[in-house]
Amino acid sequence: MTPRADGAQMRLAGGVIAATMLLWLAANWAGRRFGWPAEYAFLADLAAIGALVWSLLVTWRIWRRRDHAPRER
Repeated sequence: MTPRADGAQMRLAGGVIAATMLLWLAANWAGRRFGWPAEYAFLADLAAIGALVWSLLVTWRIWRRRDHAPRER
């Protein structure tokens, strides 16, 4: 992949991390405010964990790809 594509993937991963945390905080606040059952909190937690693991894997792949790329002198 090109550095431009890597940059786009990193921006996507960063956006997913930011959106995940905001939505997770909002879901926890709404759950307490409106008295939702604990199952919904676990569902929000699992969704957040899934998004963060995805972001970690994307970031790790980019890091490994850059680590093994030939160096310019």
